[in-house]
Amino acid sequence: WTILTMSLLQNETASGFLGCMRDVWLDSRIVVPGLGLRSPAKQLNVKQGCSDWDRCKENPCQNRGRCVKTGWRSFSCECHRPYEGEHCLDEYVAARFGSEDLESYAVFTVEDDPGDSNTVSMFVRTRRSQGLLLVLSNTTSQYLRVWLEDGKVKVQINNFESLLGSETVSDGHFHLITVLVEPESLSLFMSAKSQGRIPIRSVLVQAGDAVYVGGLPDRRASLAFGGYFKGCIQDLRINSRRLQFYPVSVPASSYRLQSLMKVTRGCTGDDSCTNNPCLHGGVCYSMWDDFTCSCPPNTAGQRCEEVRWCELSPCPSSAVCQAHTQGFECLVNVSLRSDSHIITYRGNGKIQRYLGSISMHFRTRQQNATLLHAERDSQFITISIHDGHVVLELQGEKRTSYVYIHSLDLVNDGQWHKADFSMDSPVLQSSRWRIVVDERWEKPSVSFTASGDLDFLREDADIILGGLGPDSEGNFAGCLGLVEIGGLALPHYSEVEMNQPRPQEERFLRTSGTPDFGCWGCNVCEPDPCQNEGVCEDLFDLFKCHCPSDWDGQRCEFTLDDCASNPCVHGACRAISSGYECSCDAGYTGRRCETEVDVCARHKCSNGGTCLRGLKHYSCLCPRSTTGPFCRYPKFPVSFCGNERWNYSCFNGGNCSSVEHNCDCLPGFTGQW
Repeated sequence: WTILTMSLLQNETASGFLGCMRDVWLDSRIVVPGLGLRSPAKQLNVKQGCSDWDRCKENPCQNRGRCVKTGWRSFSCECHRPYEGEHCLDEYVAARFGSEDLESYAVFTVEDDPGDSNTVSMFVRTRRSQGLLLVLSNTTSQYLRVWLEDGKVKVQINNFESLLGSETVSDGHFHLITVLVEPESLSLFMSAKSQGRIPIRSVLVQAGDAVYVGGLPDRRASLAFGGYFKGCIQDLRINSRRLQFYPVSVPASSYRLQSLMKVTRGCTGDDSCTNNPCLHGGVCYSMWDDFTCSCPPNTAGQRCEEVRWCELSPCPSSAVCQAHTQGFECLVNVSLRSDSHIITYRGNGKIQRYLGSISMHFRTRQQNATLLHAERDSQFITISIHDGHVVLELQGEKRTSYVYIHSLDLVNDGQWHKADFSMDSPVLQSSRWRIVVDERWEKPSVSFTASGDLDFLREDADIILGGLGPDSEGNFAGCLGLVEIGGLALPHYSEVEMNQPRPQEERFLRTSGTPDFGCWGCNVCEPDPCQNEGVCEDLFDLFKCHCPSDWDGQRCEFTLDDCASNPCVHGACRAISSGYECSCDAGYTGRRCETEVDVCARHKCSNGGTCLRGLKHYSCLCPRSTTGPFCRYPKFPVSFCGNERWNYSCFNGGNCSSVEHNCDCLPGFTGQW
């Protein structure tokens, strides 16, 4: 006969035989395999042959577990933490700390003597950048601390040696943290990647030591390490012993849980959308311990807090929209040409910021004019142009001094200029002030005296732009651009002239005035001032005639024939109807500019100023009470008693003496003013 080999297969859950049999005889007759129609036995789950069945081909190990063949039709699963069990289906239960921002912690007790080398490891999930993770302590000290600092893991041994990891763990994902404590070194790992190693003094974990997880019973002691932990901890181990917050079906060696304070089972996150943190109509979507906002098209930022105001076209077509964090401004240049163009402003009563600076953009050809003026009680500020220089005058509170300062450069050349006025030391209650023209910060003008800030402009103070008021002398004629006080703009548009009101809480408001929008100079070329086919060029409030080759003069009114011989020794020749005329250089006179003159012969030093001769020019040495190129301006307002422009007077009824430059005080008062 032929001997056959067959496999007998049964349901794995039954208690029947699983394996192979051959040459099975009963009463001298073969019953297995029992082939043919005369087979005396019924067959169920019996197959011919005895092949080795590789169970690993069916991928029985779950959660990325590795299947290992251990014999004939047998296997085992090498599971990745935090999974255990025959098929890696049993997961260690995570513990949730700080749910709804509650202060929570757990305490375990070490029940054996682990030895000199110890490994503390756990899975951590959090979005907080700080918080206490774990503390090992005995009856005398806390000898091992693990906490989060700036989103990174920090370990400390014996209150002295510390090691800070290099990678961030506060991203909302699980990270495996491993601390290896050896007799003479401490190592930190993040998912098996080394974060550093330092030498230490030896520590010893002993039976009876306490393990605090997530925080300490003493709240103040926890705050020293960033406060209580908020997040999840899973599969916490010291060496091979688990510290189980909640038991699992797989038997595991675990240290005893002593207490569990406000720790919840699982790793569910807080609903961060409960209070709807999204602004400006944004829709909130909750994430684990976080949220994301679906923002409308004109907003941005995590909470839709950044409104792209300019995308809403809030400004008139003639203006440029400038967005900032709190709102927007409509930027436009304005032309001021008459008293009706003077603009006034006031704070809206909600300005809280510190006002220690003013910035102005302007364009003019005026020799003398007032740009800005504001006053309240005894405090005032005036920004003006004197002899072509921009000037700041400031009187702070009574305990501060009067400030007078002018720029070094001329600003009345018809070009755009930017003047920045600011306190030299804004942290001080009283400081010297400085002027910087056209952002030439290396060349400031700094006052000799000190004064206070501009906080008196926050409310109840009229800020006048373009003069001192209607019918006043020296009102400004020219163009103004952006004007800011403490970084807040003085808007040239009123709220009703814009397509949308400004949303910022701190604002200056335009209260009066109707400026002409745009920068327009006087029409100096109409009617045409140039003669003899000269071409007029508009240079902003100034014209220039481009003359034909044989004509000269401001208006092309003179021929050039008589100037061909260059008769002017120290000057420029100009042809006139009777011949020529010389325009002499400084320091020379005569028909042909041949005679040198005394530069001090017709000096303009006033108020007792002394003329100092130079090579071609002179300068004025001013008395103490005056200043300016020609000693025309007072250093102190009391020096101009009765002057209509300044209109200053003594305090407390004192009589001002313009001759003596002082005050005759009433009985009971003293002092210069």
